[in-house]
Amino acid sequence: MDHIAYQNRLRQVLMNREAAFPDQEFDRRCLALDRALDAAGLDALLVTQPADIYYLTGYNTFEVSVHTALVYAPGRRILQVPSIETGPAVACARCDEIVGYRWEGPEEIVEPLADMLAPLGRRIGMDFWGGGLRAGIAGGLQQRLPDHQLVNASGLLAPLRRVKSAPELACLERSARITEAGIAAARAAVTPGVTDNDIAAAAARAMLEQGTEFMSMQPIVVGGLRSSIIHTNHRRFTIATGEPVFIEVGAAFERYTAPLMHTLVAGPGEPDDQMRRVADTGQAIYQALIGTMIPGNTFDEAARKAEEVLAPLVEDVFFSGVYGYSVGAQFPPSWVEGTAFIARGQQVRFEENMVFHLPLCLRVPGKWGIGFSETVRVTSRGAEPLTRNSWVLQPSD
Repeated sequence: MDHIAYQNRLRQVLMNREAAFPDQEFDRRCLALDRALDAAGLDALLVTQPADIYYLTGYNTFEVSVHTALVYAPGRRILQVPSIETGPAVACARCDEIVGYRWEGPEEIVEPLADMLAPLGRRIGMDFWGGGLRAGIAGGLQQRLPDHQLVNASGLLAPLRRVKSAPELACLERSARITEAGIAAARAAVTPGVTDNDIAAAAARAMLEQGTEFMSMQPIVVGGLRSSIIHTNHRRFTIATGEPVFIEVGAAFERYTAPLMHTLVAGPGEPDDQMRRVADTGQAIYQALIGTMIPGNTFDEAARKAEEVLAPLVEDVFFSGVYGYSVGAQFPPSWVEGTAFIARGQQVRFEENMVFHLPLCLRVPGKWGIGFSETVRVTSRGAEPLTRNSWVLQPSD
């Protein structure tokens, strides 16, 4: 049978069977987007980022390298997927219609997409800065819809997504517990002579056993001087006595991730004075941040408070400049939600129930990196941790 017959057969037994949230949650999100469209003067929105499509419909798949699009207008949700994604679309997505195209036939994408968009109104928003919008599709739509305005709507969903609902917070809490199991297993695996892969495998196994879905990023484990290189990962290197081992993991629960960073020293032996000073500075930055992450304060204000604490080490360590980033629902290759960053110059204000990962890793080039973090929720009193990390730099058992 072809993908159309497959869809019709699946609908009889699997329609919305795997939807992550009840209709009321998706209705809440769509009503908020309807208001945003109205305020922006837009008639419709073409959504092409996998996490945004998931947020509005629940469409969930591990195959996010192919073109998928949601044609959205108030009261109308049409999902366009390749033939191989018919199953996840039927089982997961809350939408009015699923329109397929042959996986091997990308030339079938643009014309049906233009036909879906054309009657919805003259002003159509598109995420021109998002990674999900392919140049060929954007150009093809501009040719086929000459009487329409294709408007840059990048960031339209960000204010909606970065404030979490009660069901979303519950997912992040579940992720946090699974993530903590991964950190505990990784800690227990650290001993001189094992490889970074051994430690990553222990973390992955623990999280899978505790119920994680496919993760947006696999466990990150690096030791010694390699930990001074941002965004390197395990690659069969042996852990040596006395070197810091940096671990970062994040379990996925209904695609929501609450990540954690942790560092310990491969024992026996204690961390040296420089290691302790760097670790203590990271913890002090964390305390400064959570005390400033109060509704009404700007992200810039929190970053400036953190910079004051970092100042004594600023010439000795590398830091990314981002003291926190929003987390929520996401797909590979990253768990970063991308709707908010705590950094200098960011004038967005904190709101209650925003959720951030605070990735405080300080790296001494060519020596090591030491990082700790929490995933935190903004409350009326400041940020409170969803995760439970130990901020003490210790030798492994």
